[in-house]
Amino acid sequence: MRGHIAKKGNRYYAVIYEGTDPVNGRERHRWYPGGGTRKEAERLLTELVKRNHDGDYRAPERITLGTYLVERWLPTKKAQLRPSTFDSYRRNTEIHVIPRIGPIPLQRLTPEDLDSFYADLLVDGRRNGAGGGLAPKTVRYIHGMIRKALADACRKGTVVRNVADLAEAPKPSAGSKREMRVWTAEQLRQFLAEIDGHRLHPAFFLAANTGMRRGEVLGLQWRDVAIDSGRLSVRHAVLNVAYELVTSDVKTATSRRVIDLEPRTVGVLRSWRRAQREERMALGLRPDEDGLVFAQPDGSPIHPDLFSQTFDRHLVKSALPRIRLHDLRHTHASILLAAGVPVKVVSERLGHSSPAFTMSVYQHVLPGMQADAAIAFAHAVFG
Repeated sequence: MRGHIAKKGNRYYAVIYEGTDPVNGRERHRWYPGGGTRKEAERLLTELVKRNHDGDYRAPERITLGTYLVERWLPTKKAQLRPSTFDSYRRNTEIHVIPRIGPIPLQRLTPEDLDSFYADLLVDGRRNGAGGGLAPKTVRYIHGMIRKALADACRKGTVVRNVADLAEAPKPSAGSKREMRVWTAEQLRQFLAEIDGHRLHPAFFLAANTGMRRGEVLGLQWRDVAIDSGRLSVRHAVLNVAYELVTSDVKTATSRRVIDLEPRTVGVLRSWRRAQREERMALGLRPDEDGLVFAQPDGSPIHPDLFSQTFDRHLVKSALPRIRLHDLRHTHASILLAAGVPVKVVSERLGHSSPAFTMSVYQHVLPGMQADAAIAFAHAVFG
């Protein structure tokens, strides 16, 4: 393969020689947009030449969307994405994209193709045998994945424009948002009393008293717990990726945080650490001082689904209102906000991106707080 760099206007191009036209005998060249600098175009030309040497070069009109995603885009993203994110991209590509629009040539993909694709997913997108459509949030997630993939293809000159920018992804409707259910302080206290004595009681206690996510609780390590100081650092999470347990870093910079603990929670962790040491010694195992705080007796991670199922099974036998395990996190936040804890503090404790996001999630608590504020103001002014 031969090629060179050319400039037209303010743009640089990687120009590839593709042989001679059998009809008129003229040389055929294909121009690939290389960006605004010569260096960018040179990188693109080097990549195209390498593909040719590796036997992977195909003219853009011969590359289908499915081929591009599976053979080119996803392999480059594996080292850049969290394992759970990469696995979700792979599954959505295999389950939804390839069967429906995968055979379409990449350069012939249109916004209308994507619009029809999204509409089909909303009506008949489920593949678990239940039938029906996917949630708008899920379809928007798939749209975001395709948009990122086409943005990379556009940047590298494989396509001229990103048609996903022109497609219309479904907007999440207010009615599609799942209802949040929380317990009162009294109901939470009742749950913790009922679950006392279960081996996972300390894990549920920590989740309820810190608002930590399920994976964060199960990924917590003793090295990240300063019992004497009464605080812990959230750094890792246990995830279920392609039916395998993976310990990964927490998903965002704000998720990586320090949480202060009150004396009762510190006491629960102290007791659990002693019990865990005795449990391992009874099995002939040495205590793992830096291992997982909540693990199987042999030290292996607890499956997140097992943790949730234990919670659900207990509620079947309890008179408490049915909520999800994740709603313990919502309960923690709601109780703090109702108690007058500043939104910024609650946001930092939960690892949210901003206090504004916290307010949008827990706006159901704010009306009562505003009423209290109105009364406090009137009392201060009028007595």
